Amino acid sequence: MTKPPLTLLLASPRGFCAGVERAIEIVERALVKFGAPVYVRHEIVHNRHVVEGLENKGAIFVEELEEVPDDRPVIFSAHGVPKSVPAEAERRALLYVDATCPLVSKVHLEAERHYAQGHLILLIGHAGHPEVVGTMGQLPEGAVVLVETIEDARQIQVPDPNRVAFVTQTTLSVDDTQAIVTALRERFPNIAQPRKEDICYATTNRQEAVKSIAARCEIVFVVGAPNSSNSKRLVEVARSGGAQRSFLVQSVADIDWHSLEGVQTVGLTAGASAPESLVTGVIDAFKARYDVTLRLEETAVENVHFKLPRLLTDDAA
Repeated sequence: MTKPPLTLLLASPRGFCAGVERAIEIVERALVKFGAPVYVRHEIVHNRHVVEGLENKGAIFVEELEEVPDDRPVIFSAHGVPKSVPAEAERRALLYVDATCPLVSKVHLEAERHYAQGHLILLIGHAGHPEVVGTMGQLPEGAVVLVETIEDARQIQVPDPNRVAFVTQTTLSVDDTQAIVTALRERFPNIAQPRKEDICYATTNRQEAVKSIAARCEIVFVVGAPNSSNSKRLVEVARSGGAQRSFLVQSVADIDWHSLEGVQTVGLTAGASAPESLVTGVIDAFKARYDVTLRLEETAVENVHFKLPRLLTDDAA
């Protein structure tokens, strides 16, 4: 039987960013250096495929430090943690490695700098996300106020409109965040802002790549986890960018092939914590069912790399 033709537009950049690569390598190197088990507080990155792969190598994932034995090392996830977490680790004399993405750490430092200058910090982000919890936990309670929507920005009350600063979660929609920032600037003309945009290069690049293909696609599939903020934003960006439909799938197993009846052009990308092997699995499944014309749509080239903690480098070893 002749396979129906289908054009598959493959967005690039996609998948792992430098912060995710660094975090995974930290766990892998810790397992080599200290032996199994190595404990990790929270999912190291938001992807079950990655987490299960590290579990198979000897990593144990926990939600709180109280689950970590005194004699084993613990790693903090790429999303960052409140200051109370390393403080508790030091109190217990735990050996810990901080895998916080350097771009998240930059937001932490910005918030501290603005706070030291007497500003109330407005954090644009999503309530409950580990990165937001970590950023709010860098400063005393009440020093950081969460702003999730334009409506929040329009209604928020501050003690001194001239002593306000904003920072943002690194994995937000670029367009949505800009709308919130515009609303804040309208209310607080003197609001202090980051020296450089907080939304990370990888989030921005992946969203731009999806925008470049969305209007040509009947369906866009985003490979990523349901608790991955940047992956969910890619689904939204695809829809707002002109795709007729867009879906988040954790792997090829989540694809509803009946939804593709009559479809001729499909877009494919992956969130920053999704491994390329999952994308390859989706492509192979399409090739098994269709006569695929695969087109790589590249909008940027990434060459960012972050240093590992000294504790895990060869020199330190």
